[in-house]
Amino acid sequence: MSQPGSGELLELASSAAVAAGRLLLSRGGRPEVVATKSSPTDVVTEADRAAEALIRERIDAARPGDRVLGEEGGETGAPSRVRWIVDPLDGTVNYLYGLADWAVSIAAELDGGVVAGAVFVPRRDELFSAALGRGAWLTSLGRFPPARLACNTDVPLGQALVATGFGYQAGRRLVQAEVLRVVLPRVRDIRRGGSCAVDLCSVATGSVDAYYERGVNLWDIAAGGLIATEAGARVTGMHGNPASSSMTIAAALPLHSELHDLLAAADPERDG
Repeated sequence: MSQPGSGELLELASSAAVAAGRLLLSRGGRPEVVATKSSPTDVVTEADRAAEALIRERIDAARPGDRVLGEEGGETGAPSRVRWIVDPLDGTVNYLYGLADWAVSIAAELDGGVVAGAVFVPRRDELFSAALGRGAWLTSLGRFPPARLACNTDVPLGQALVATGFGYQAGRRLVQAEVLRVVLPRVRDIRRGGSCAVDLCSVATGSVDAYYERGVNLWDIAAGGLIATEAGARVTGMHGNPASSSMTIAAALPLHSELHDLLAAADPERDG
């Protein structure tokens, strides 16, 4: 197979994300919980699995032989230059309760680096997308043409609206509450949306000024992280490390540095 361009990969990521989102919307009623993961509140529904199966089918049909890492199905495929990173339903609890902030997130890596990412928020009919070096975009399907995204800049810490999320295990939540007690008095306010991918896209649009969370996985941040970065945000972990499950922080400079230092004082990379 010929070497793909980021535009080709983004087109496939976007079309698969929209198709999976449409499938999820079509499944009326409260979905059945079929499994739990890290705790009884960390659930998997039959919808998660159906959406991932659809995405895998579309990728395999368009690019047979590529590797796919999915939240529900693990990693499949032989070694190849392209790897797809798939979260078929980020914000499963929101989906389960009929809330709007859930998304399908698909990123494409080329030679180990993310070069394309798409996040589709079906309840809002919004497709966020980015290709490396080509900016980040929001397409409100059927309503408006694509709009280029730019995160908020020059926001002081004390005026920052900061998104975050919480883990599922009690010990981690206890520490996250302790960290929140340090952060909350120093910022404008906190928002807890329930989907990492949506939160990162909210940084890209300027709907929030910053985001931080411990415990997210690669499939949560791969597409949204590229979208936020292409919109002008810095997306990292603590102390110059890459964004990871240990910690992910997203904001424009200098707010990113101020938030990082505030978090560092609370020792956020620990569990109770």
